[in-house]
Amino acid sequence: AESLEGYLFPETYLAPRGDDAEDLVVRMVSAFDAIWTPESRRRAAELEMSTREVVTLASLIEAETRAPNERPTVSAVFHNRLARGMLLQTDPTVIYARHLAGREGRTIYQSDLRRDSPYNTYVYPGLPIGPIGNPRQASIDAALYPADVDFLYFVSRNDGTHAFSRTLAEHNELVDRYQR
Repeated sequence: AESLEGYLFPETYLAPRGDDAEDLVVRMVSAFDAIWTPESRRRAAELEMSTREVVTLASLIEAETRAPNERPTVSAVFHNRLARGMLLQTDPTVIYARHLAGREGRTIYQSDLRRDSPYNTYVYPGLPIGPIGNPRQASIDAALYPADVDFLYFVSRNDGTHAFSRTLAEHNELVDRYQR
């Protein structure tokens, strides 16, 4: 990996006095190594995904939902879209691309959706070039074990959960209900 993004395992760490940033980074990467087990590697191989691809997908899942029960379903949407060659069109990648360009804030503008960034999943097909954050174990597990559903879309209900749909028409109805 070109950076540690995605591999700094998010956890609460006890840092003894005298530890510096490098000590903490080593501890965080070691924690990632501990949860990325031979079973994880085997499952990634079954999915024909590299470690980096799984971690990247898990970072998208992590950014999209905090609802534990939704993670496997969000994962399934991404897996289904990837299998069909669809753009992922996930807003957190656009926000990450904005951040890398030195623009902060969470409001997404049309210009952001067209931004030429390898992280912009509205412009480039497939997964972005790397993780957009550091996923927890639950998001990594969801990336490895997506729900067995045929959803292709989801939209925020603005209450911390999402509504899922199979067709663009259903999705547009849900967008009208929850976002407009």
